[in-house]
Amino acid sequence: MYYNFLVKIPENTGKISKNKRGNTTYIEYTYGRKYNPDKKYNVPQRTTIGKMSSSDDTKMYPNPNFEKYFPDVALPEENDESSRSSCVRVGSYLVIKKIAEDYQLFDHLDNWDDRGKGLLLDLAAYSIISENNAAQHYPEYAYNHPLMTPEHKIYSDSTISRFLTEISADDRVNFLNSWNEHRNHDERIYISYDSTNKNCKAGDIEKAEYGHPKNDVGAPVFNYSVAYDMNNQIPLLYESYPGSIVDVSQLHYVIEKFQGYGYKNIGFVLDRGYFSKDNIKYMESCNYDYVIMVKGKASFVHQLITDHKGEFELKRSCFIKEYLTYGTTIRAKLYIDDEQDSYFHLYHKTSKENAELMQLETMLQRMENTMEKYKGKEITFGSPYEHYFDLTYHEKAGVRKFYGYKERADIIEKEMQLCGYFTIVTSKKMSAQEALALYKSRDASEKLFCSDKSFLGNHSLRVSGNDALESKIFIEFIALIIRSKIYTLLRKRMAEMSKKPNYMTVPAALRELEKIELIKQPKGHYKLDHAITATQKTILGAFGLDEDTIRAKAIAVGMELAKSAKPEKEEKEEDGSDQNY
Repeated sequence: MYYNFLVKIPENTGKISKNKRGNTTYIEYTYGRKYNPDKKYNVPQRTTIGKMSSSDDTKMYPNPNFEKYFPDVALPEENDESSRSSCVRVGSYLVIKKIAEDYQLFDHLDNWDDRGKGLLLDLAAYSIISENNAAQHYPEYAYNHPLMTPEHKIYSDSTISRFLTEISADDRVNFLNSWNEHRNHDERIYISYDSTNKNCKAGDIEKAEYGHPKNDVGAPVFNYSVAYDMNNQIPLLYESYPGSIVDVSQLHYVIEKFQGYGYKNIGFVLDRGYFSKDNIKYMESCNYDYVIMVKGKASFVHQLITDHKGEFELKRSCFIKEYLTYGTTIRAKLYIDDEQDSYFHLYHKTSKENAELMQLETMLQRMENTMEKYKGKEITFGSPYEHYFDLTYHEKAGVRKFYGYKERADIIEKEMQLCGYFTIVTSKKMSAQEALALYKSRDASEKLFCSDKSFLGNHSLRVSGNDALESKIFIEFIALIIRSKIYTLLRKRMAEMSKKPNYMTVPAALRELEKIELIKQPKGHYKLDHAITATQKTILGAFGLDEDTIRAKAIAVGMELAKSAKPEKEEKEEDGSDQNY
């Protein structure tokens, strides 16, 4: 929280710095330096102490950190005005709170006190609405929004940082246990399991290791995965694990967790990264079904596609109209020692074929251009080049130079013949159309990772310690639960509409709901600024909320804000004796 009075910016040379983000310039104080053995130099430790005045670049609005590091500076007397904005955005808050209540998220945090529960859910709401997870910006969000903490109390960024370090492993495990305990374990469900990785440059993160990320920027990474109930459209659990662990080896531990939770009648829908004989056999031993995507170029399906090529690609009885794809199902053994057959669903899509052919031709041309450039030079090309070309090298006087190349036409032609084909393998008998629809329904879990990085601000976690990392991932998972429900309800409502308005996406809907505001009246009471618009009514209808309900809830929030309108003194920074999470 930033105070509403100005002080002079300190003149400590070397310790005061300015950091401009957007239209705001933040004043930062370097309170220490920590040696980083990997980088072999001292890394400055900074914290924000205020934000610069837009009218006077020698002054700033301080925050509680300024008092902490500059205790001798006399501050103006406490202002009688409220520490909260006179215009409070209430629309998105009411929707998020309703979802939290419907999911009984407060009950799943039964070991926490009301303050801890409220602050945790407020941080989740902050990441959804603001698309940000930086602790230092939370007070600005809280200044303009109602909160789930008792008395709508606004906490400073330093308190948020301390809160993140105090969420224990038991707190996280207990939530996941409670969350999964209340599911119907006998219900037939399919679970989409997928993972992503995040680059990490902080030196103190133990899980940050060099691995094999999709977009390798040469930095350590840690892995993060989510299991998603596709039938009920609910995230069930998450995991974070070291970056050196490959996805395919992590699946065993996930399956064991679902066994521990008591799930019986489930199947897994997996991407090709989890395909291995060991994983297949393990799922079969647990009596769990599987649906796994396999590339058409994979060696064990290559012959199967070749044998049946031309049998279904133009047959209208094999046309799956919804996806503009042709498909057929072949029953065969996945491995020679299998006791039962698996079901291979072969697909061909013309647009996919054209795109893959163009991609292959472009890649080959790029390789040729590179090889032409290095003819006669001392260089050795790697396996991708050796796969598509016969390379010639001349060695003289101990120096090996690249001389020329020739296309391996047989290899290239085989790959061209497989362009546009893909395969889904299932343990359970179903049609090609059913298998493709089931696999495509995992798009919701794909969107979870998209929303995680794009719409929750988690492209960067902004942490430097293990405890804070685990806590932010935990808050991120709770935010994903809520945002996934928002996405599902909006999509369901839009499917019922004759027209497809552009305001029914999650970001657009939240922006529209943010326009529902409470305005502070002269005597300190809050009231709605204007009537609910037709667009807002449509969005609210997706969540089972009408204008009368929103008006009643907004009045209740306004009364709560009026009661807590007196300025709150900042909580003690010296110790956490009053904390109980």
